[in-house]
Amino acid sequence: MSHAHVTVDQWVELFRAIGLDEARMHQWHEEFERRHPEGHQGFLEWLALPQAEIERVRQASAGGRWS
Repeated sequence: MSHAHVTVDQWVELFRAIGLDEARMHQWHEEFERRHPEGHQGFLEWLALPQAEIERVRQASAGGRWS
C-alpha cells in the first residue's frame, strides 16, 4: 500500500479554505512548536521540507519572528 503525500501547498490551501491568514498559520506553527516540538519536527519532515527550511520554521515558531 502506498502512502499518499500532502504537499506544503496543499496544506496552505486547506488552511486558507478554513479562513486562516498568514498570521494565523504562523500562530498554528508557534502553538505546535510550543506544545509538541518533536511532533512539529516530525510533521515538517513528513512534508519533505529540506532540513534548512525545517530549522527556519522551527526557529521562527519558537521565537515568533517570521520573515
